[in-house]
Amino acid sequence: MSRKFFGTDGVRGTANTHPMTAEMALRLGAAAGRYFRTDGRNGHRVVIGKDTRLSGYMLENALTAGLTSTGMNVLLLGPVPTPAVGYLTRSMRADLGIMISASHNPAHDNGIKFFGPDGFKLSDEAEAEIERILGGEIALAQPQNIGRAKRVDDGRGRYVEYAKTTFPARGLLSNLKVVIDCANGAAYRAAPEVLWELGAEVIPVGVAPDGHNINLHCGSTHTDTAAEAVVAHGADLGIALDGDADRVMILDETGRVADGDQIMALLAARWAGAGRLNGGALVATVMSNLGLERFLQTRGLRLERTAVGDRYVVERMREGGFNLGGEQSGHIVMTDFATTGDGLIAGLQFLAAMAETGRKASELVRQFETVPQMLKNVRYAVGQEPLSVDSVRKVIADAEARLNGTGRLLIRKSGTEPLIRVMAECEDEVLLEAVVDDIVGAVQAAV
Repeated sequence: MSRKFFGTDGVRGTANTHPMTAEMALRLGAAAGRYFRTDGRNGHRVVIGKDTRLSGYMLENALTAGLTSTGMNVLLLGPVPTPAVGYLTRSMRADLGIMISASHNPAHDNGIKFFGPDGFKLSDEAEAEIERILGGEIALAQPQNIGRAKRVDDGRGRYVEYAKTTFPARGLLSNLKVVIDCANGAAYRAAPEVLWELGAEVIPVGVAPDGHNINLHCGSTHTDTAAEAVVAHGADLGIALDGDADRVMILDETGRVADGDQIMALLAARWAGAGRLNGGALVATVMSNLGLERFLQTRGLRLERTAVGDRYVVERMREGGFNLGGEQSGHIVMTDFATTGDGLIAGLQFLAAMAETGRKASELVRQFETVPQMLKNVRYAVGQEPLSVDSVRKVIADAEARLNGTGRLLIRKSGTEPLIRVMAECEDEVLLEAVVDDIVGAVQAAV
């Protein structure tokens, strides 16, 4: 079944513009409620979290109206990280979890992500069925069966306490100074609390959300702010989260950044050494650097590649029984601890490596030498299909012939924004730049 509204991470778009309107959110909530409430009982519950975007209020109210209209009871968590919604959906025995967030996107965007009762994101098939219901006449509950809604005051606290249990011992952080950049997003209270309660000296950055400044010049997509804070305060480590805290970038004491590939390499090596890496493999997407694959091979480990999107990483992990995976962009999925990417818990695992080995962050952030990689984005208008244009296809074919087995080329549509992503890897950096620029130029001409 095809999906019209759902992308690689829920439904996403510009706030107050289709499909991110109050009307659409109401219908989407009603469709999801009808999908999960099939037996007519009134005991079904939904947890809803959100990040700090201004449009979150509008979408939260609309989703609540849609869900209660089909008999679902709604528990409103307020601003919490996306992984907290996955955790609380399961721990609070909810039938459905919803996170209102556009993750790393700017404040004018928003999105709606769905989690099943097991805490994992819904399958493609489930999302397609919700879309089918959405496209028809949605059966509403009888007046006496309309659902209730209430605020849950301890949702963040429950997640904070759980996150602390994933760290080996409290005293290990007592001598560490940590910058935590929360991107003015969903973890602006939870992340500093966890680190402080575990004993660290905490330097909080990006913890003053105003509805408009989420991800603005801060967080995992703008690490200069965290890097400056690390250097200015003489911190031992920087942890930069994105707007909904399911992504992370790590910064060493000099401000140098480790992306998701380097973090996964460290964790895979440590877990394999401790006999904890299930299946002797790490699951990552086609975007992960070739250097990561070589690093794993030298240690007798495998890299299992998937399509782009943490949902596909998680699907492969569950199919194969693997417990570590993620994306170069900073989604780190550790199913021993969480059902989705969790930037804070990944940061705690990096801190554990520092504390247990006694090594500085600068000695851990560079696990392997990367193969030169270049990624450029080209924005296009909704409705355009630039990758189907003959001139673009010809330039791509020429680029593949020029690489001739010496590198790797990946061109795709973003699943979350109207962007064509052009990525290539090649040891010859001159050739690398040339092929990427040629493809970008052809796409720009086409749009």
